[in-house]
Amino acid sequence: MDVKMHDSWKPVLKEEFEKPYFNELIAFVKSEYATKICYPKGSQIFSAFDHCHFDQVKVVIIGQDPYHGPNQANGLCFSVNDGIPFPPSLQNIFKEIETDLNKPLPKTGNLERWADQGVFLLNATLTVRESEAGSHQGKGWEKFTDAVIKQISAESENVVFLLWGGFAQKKAALIDATKHHILKSGHPSPLSANRGFWFGNKHFSQTNSFLKAKGIQEIEW
Repeated sequence: MDVKMHDSWKPVLKEEFEKPYFNELIAFVKSEYATKICYPKGSQIFSAFDHCHFDQVKVVIIGQDPYHGPNQANGLCFSVNDGIPFPPSLQNIFKEIETDLNKPLPKTGNLERWADQGVFLLNATLTVRESEAGSHQGKGWEKFTDAVIKQISAESENVVFLLWGGFAQKKAALIDATKHHILKSGHPSPLSANRGFWFGNKHFSQTNSFLKAKGIQEIEW
């Protein structure tokens, strides 16, 4: 199966691409895109892998599902296309950066600028049907993205994993905590953030402190 993503990932994920479930998943996705409106657009399904090459991963942020509204999703978790209003979770991420790092809210919610610096913005499910949250869950994407997390854990070191909310925190079982730095907090969604589980986590300054201590270039959040 030839998957269109940056070449740095292909040897790492080669075995996964050859498994029966992956071929079934791709067949399902092709059928969905041919018969329904789905997001992100086909060329952006693997955007996280294109913008953040395997050997450049410094930080991993795990989301659940792409946005399912028109022109929102761009293949990076929590990120939206230029010109799209910030969804509530992204708004709260930027508010935390504002207080943590004293940086003003950005003009765009497009997080390609993070991904290009080594922030791997991975949704557990990489596609979704329009207006139907979770519609592509349980089709094989989770098995694939779990394998991706395991490979990053096994083949890299000193990566910061930001696990926001219960869903992401379950992925800690896939990560070797002796080689990597795991930070956990509540999810940035209003439901969690307004109950005190998000704001003040200082994940962005903590990430940069860890990277700096390891002699790794910090992230311009």
